[in-house]
Amino acid sequence: FNLGLCYKNGKGVAKDLKLTAECYQRAGEGGHQKAWFNLAVCYQNDEGVANDLKRAAECYQRAAEGGVPQAWCNLGLCYENGEGVAKDLKRGAECYQRAAEGGVPHAWCNLGLCYENGEGVAKDLT
Repeated sequence: FNLGLCYKNGKGVAKDLKLTAECYQRAGEGGHQKAWFNLAVCYQNDEGVANDLKRAAECYQRAAEGGVPQAWCNLGLCYENGEGVAKDLKRGAECYQRAAEGGVPHAWCNLGLCYENGEGVAKDLT
């Protein structure tokens, strides 16, 4: 995982986003949950791998289930926008809830907007 960060930032090695993604993949397969999150970002942003929103959502799911709260928030965005998964506002709100409970501050904002607009949850302005 750390080697991937080095390749991403060009710290001690030449910057190489392809090797970054490869390192994250190997680290994730080895049980490093944050690596799945970082790999999802690579797939989402076309960094070292071809843009693949379905694969990004899968990686966010693995990271989220592995205990990375921010991954729940990003997965919520995938469901809210139908990026890499079928659009599902209820599932998006559920993901934001889990992220918020995990301590991700902006997940509270996203969840609040769901309640304000009645997207995936019953509209509730209180």
